[in-house]
Amino acid sequence: MNKRSVELTRRTVLRGMGAAIALPWLEAMGPAVRQAAGAPAGSEIPRRIAFLYVPNGVHMPDWTPAEAGANFRLPPTLGALEPFRQELIVLSGLQQQNASPMGDEGGDHARSLACFLTGAHPLKTDGANIRAGVSIDQVAANQIGHRTRLPSLELGIDPSAQAGSCDSGYSCAYSSNISWKSENMPMAKEINPGLLFDRLFGARNRDASPALRARRERRQRSVLDFVREDAKQLHAQLGSNDRHKIDEYLGAVREIERRIEQARAFDIGDRRPEPGIARPGGVPADHREHIRLMLDLLALAFQADVTRIGTFMFANEASNRAYPFLGVPDGHHDLSHHGNDPKKHEKIRTINRFHVEQFAYLLSRLKSMKEGDGTVLEHSMIVYGSGISDGDRHNHDDLPILLAGRGGGSIAPGRHLRFESTPLNNLYLSMLDRMGVRVDRHGDSTGRLPGLGPV
Repeated sequence: MNKRSVELTRRTVLRGMGAAIALPWLEAMGPAVRQAAGAPAGSEIPRRIAFLYVPNGVHMPDWTPAEAGANFRLPPTLGALEPFRQELIVLSGLQQQNASPMGDEGGDHARSLACFLTGAHPLKTDGANIRAGVSIDQVAANQIGHRTRLPSLELGIDPSAQAGSCDSGYSCAYSSNISWKSENMPMAKEINPGLLFDRLFGARNRDASPALRARRERRQRSVLDFVREDAKQLHAQLGSNDRHKIDEYLGAVREIERRIEQARAFDIGDRRPEPGIARPGGVPADHREHIRLMLDLLALAFQADVTRIGTFMFANEASNRAYPFLGVPDGHHDLSHHGNDPKKHEKIRTINRFHVEQFAYLLSRLKSMKEGDGTVLEHSMIVYGSGISDGDRHNHDDLPILLAGRGGGSIAPGRHLRFESTPLNNLYLSMLDRMGVRVDRHGDSTGRLPGLGPV
């Protein structure tokens, strides 16, 4: 730090014309935050949790490592995670038994998603009387969500539904929402990267006057233009390390903004919208780019401490999306009912690898974000998985579950841990403990999951 250094807090933002850009962790924040909290050095860096969901299960023979412990080899489906092997725990033998029929017969897809984070057996109905449970992300948000501008983020690729019949008499709400505020209230996810960007950084926000919104649209200016003066003043007061970090961070914001603008221009054939015309959706036609934009924004939200809790759905449960850009023109759900057909198995592997590659992309973004003496990934706990194991069997035991990150040093990754018919909810309780959220039970939990921490 130089002689003009300042002390900042995690609530410091760059402002201008209704935009507000939260800042990443800076060296200048450490002293002020520690003094305010009466905490020792290092303890001011927050921990985060996120839950990423893939539908229709996976091809388990190519998912599960043959070896347990630290000397395990990643199977083909998980190959993209090799650079993050020491930041990863593969968890075998975890289950969500309340996703089982329990006399309700069909509807495993709806139950698998509705139960995945709630641990609750959903009421079988396609009417307005939906009922599941409070999801674990919202349990955390209820206790610590007030510490950040957004208590939680619910993100995805396919839109949420709140009504209709989607799976053997189950409401579409069950198969399209992973996060539940209460047992009757699912949290609709944001799928539009343009709207998510606005929500995170305040550009074109709904509270601005019509004249100001029109002025912004007319000029088509970057959100960074609105905060440029504030950024310039702060820049002059920071040490060299913090100046470099600010430049990198704002550069990443601008790059995402450019990609959203590119998608928007594609949507409208390069026409610039005039004031009064609704802003185009900003959802890229390229599926991979859509996923990566949403994951980039989740990573930035964590880096800037806009939120510490997130969920992301690669697709709604029972999704029959085709993947022609991978050479798979067949629907995903149709393929998951493989009947042990080797050709279908290979296509499922291809889809599974694609999703894992996007997970690896998120981990690379989080690992590149320096924070204190570590990275945002080291201070996070990221779950990746599905509420179905094998799509043909529709079973909810031995689920495909990964846990990435070190939870601020409270988790020892780089291992494959095997369990025997153990509730997935035990993992969630262990994660909440590390977030400072104390909960006695969740779903069918029987305690905490052993063996996660350093020996």
